Amino acid sequence: MSRLFRDVDGGELFPQGSVVCIGAFDGLHLGHRALVRHAVGRARVLGVPAVALAFEPLPREFFARDNPPPRLMLARDKVAALRELGIDGVGLLRFDARMAAMTAEDFVRDMLVRRLGVREVWIGPRFHFGNRRHGNLALLQAMGGELGFAAGEIAPVDLRGERISSTRIRGLLVSGEFVHAAELLGCPYSIGGRVVRGRQLGRTLGFPTANLRFPKTPALSGIYATWVHGVFEQPWPSVSSFGTRPTVEGVEPLLEAHLFDYQGDLYGRHIEVEFVAKLRDEEKFNDLPALTAQMHRDAEQARRILSEHRLRATA
Repeated sequence: MSRLFRDVDGGELFPQGSVVCIGAFDGLHLGHRALVRHAVGRARVLGVPAVALAFEPLPREFFARDNPPPRLMLARDKVAALRELGIDGVGLLRFDARMAAMTAEDFVRDMLVRRLGVREVWIGPRFHFGNRRHGNLALLQAMGGELGFAAGEIAPVDLRGERISSTRIRGLLVSGEFVHAAELLGCPYSIGGRVVRGRQLGRTLGFPTANLRFPKTPALSGIYATWVHGVFEQPWPSVSSFGTRPTVEGVEPLLEAHLFDYQGDLYGRHIEVEFVAKLRDEEKFNDLPALTAQMHRDAEQARRILSEHRLRATA
C-alpha cells in the first residue's frame, strides 16, 4: 500500500531510508515518467521505498492566484498515476506562504533528511526549489556530501529532438493537436473522475450528460469528439463540452460527456474521458433552441470523426 503525506512537519516516515524524486509532475509526461522510473529502479536496488515529492497547489498556482495557469492533471489522478509507476510514498506537500518562504537548505534538512531518511534524491534537468528557487543540483550534492545522501539529475528527455514539457503539452491541447500531445504524454490526453449530478438541462434537451468536476483552471475548453472509458470494455463514442457553460451561466469548469445511444445511469461511476478532436470553442447562444440545434450538429460531426478514428486504429 502506497503512503500519502502532506506536511513537512511530523515524525520520520521511512526509518529504513528512501530514494526520492521531486517535481511538479503535472500531466506525468514522458520526461516525468523517466525520472520516476529511474528513482523506482534505484530504490529497488537499495531495497528502500521510492518516494515522489510534489506540491499542491502547484507553486505557480500559489503565486498567480488571481490568474492561475492551466492544469493538466488533478491531484487525485497524479497520486494514482505515481502509484501505478511503482512509487511507494507520495508527498503532496501543501504549498502555502510558509512553504514559499522555506529555504532550500531547510527543505533538505527537514523534509528529505529528517522525515524521509533520503539515501538518494533525483531531479529533472534545470529543476529548482526553495525560497527564491535557490535549490538546485549543486546545492543537493553539496548538502548530500555533508548529510550522507547522493543526488543526481536525469538526462533531458526529448522526442525527435523536441523537448518534452508540460508547457508544450498545454499549448498542443489548446491548438487541438491531440495526437502530438499524446506522443509527449505517452498516452492520449484524458480526464477522469466520478460522475456527479448536474443541472440535468442536457437531459431535457435530449442530450443527457455524464458530468465530471474540474476544480482547477483546465488546459483546454470547448466542444470535443471524445471516447468514454470505464462504462464498457471498449471505449464508448461521445461528444463532450468542457468549460464554464456560458449559455447556462456556469462557473466552475465542468466536463460534460454525452454518450451516444446510451441510456444507463452513470452517477457515482468512475469514468475517463479521452479527447480526440476539437469541434469548436465554447459559444454563448441567444436561447436554448439555438443551443440545441448546434448540439445536434456537434453530435453528427463527432460521430463522423470517431468513426474515422476507430477505422484508423483498427487498420
